[in-house]
Amino acid sequence: MSQPLTDLGPVRASVAQARGLPNAHYTDPGVFEEEKQALLFSQWAGLAVAADVPEPGDAKPLEFLGMPLVLIRDSKGTVRVFQNICRHRGMILVDAPRKIEGAIRCPYHSWCYSTAGALVSTPHVGGPGHNTHAAIKRADLGLVEVRSHIWRDIVWINLSGDAPEFDAAMAGLIARWRDFDLPVYHGGHDSRFTLEVATNWKLAVENYCESYHLPWVHPGLNSYSRLEDHYHIEAPGEYSGQGTMVYRQITNEHGETFPDFEDVGAKWNEQAEYVAAYPNVLLGVHRDHAYVIILEPRGTERTVEHVHLYYAVERSDEGLRMRNTQLWKSVFEEDIFVVEGMQRGRHAGGFDGGRFSPVMDSPTHCFHEWVAGRIEAHRAGAASAVRAAE
Repeated sequence: MSQPLTDLGPVRASVAQARGLPNAHYTDPGVFEEEKQALLFSQWAGLAVAADVPEPGDAKPLEFLGMPLVLIRDSKGTVRVFQNICRHRGMILVDAPRKIEGAIRCPYHSWCYSTAGALVSTPHVGGPGHNTHAAIKRADLGLVEVRSHIWRDIVWINLSGDAPEFDAAMAGLIARWRDFDLPVYHGGHDSRFTLEVATNWKLAVENYCESYHLPWVHPGLNSYSRLEDHYHIEAPGEYSGQGTMVYRQITNEHGETFPDFEDVGAKWNEQAEYVAAYPNVLLGVHRDHAYVIILEPRGTERTVEHVHLYYAVERSDEGLRMRNTQLWKSVFEEDIFVVEGMQRGRHAGGFDGGRFSPVMDSPTHCFHEWVAGRIEAHRAGAASAVRAAE
């Protein structure tokens, strides 16, 4: 089936003249399939966090845009991502989070794999009692590993396998947050939650990028970190977002705060930043904690937001953690009606993508321009391949 084409020229105009992405980019299944290839499979996308598999042998099955994957911390402590299927007949290997004792055993015919993905056992493959066969070369039939990288505890994956090395692809953001190149500790069970939102994943990115909506959508936050205290962050082709010059630390009933990240620098005493790392990871850094939101697209109009909070020490105050988690959960829930409302609005036939405030919306336009550029490059590559095949 040929991919439906949309006119992306107006999206790539200057912010003062541009229109937003056409409606089809939020509602059309064909465009969604095109975006999977252009925006998500070919980039370094967020999948999970390494804290999901804290100990050697821990395994967690996941699905990314329909592809069954399994996250494993192998016996040496390395976090790996594999296709969650047996190389024999494609059976799902791990159907629930669990500890792998010894080897990963396929429940169908008992082919077994090490936690590093090597095929180690093929019982009766050559007939009853014969566990080898010349045609079955175990060295060639290990689990299919997905290219992955860990940064800030996030497990980033590149399904196409041909993106630039992670440190090159994310060089700008890594350099920007060099002050935070420090150990981070997941807060644990009380520092994670999910939000299921009836919206296209891109609208969650767009909303996160800008501070324009603060006075009306987040009045509590805006009461001390006001719109005028915020600034734009833009790195075309990589990330965009916002920062604030007024960050207020959370305290418990005794006035105590979380320990700061060591040597993070006086710049961050009252400053904090919130960045969307394209395509689907939303990050926040503060002097005493950080968070990540991994956006999991579940189709054109459904997104699951996986939220994790991190601290400077391994065992931070439990009461403070719970209070901080509830604070951020309340803030992120305030955005739900906005992104769901925009999603419903994308079904208005006459909507042309909307306009941007040249002053207030430039981080969001930065994301739109990246989306349009990646899709146009993908289309050009597909057209070239077709011509070469003719």
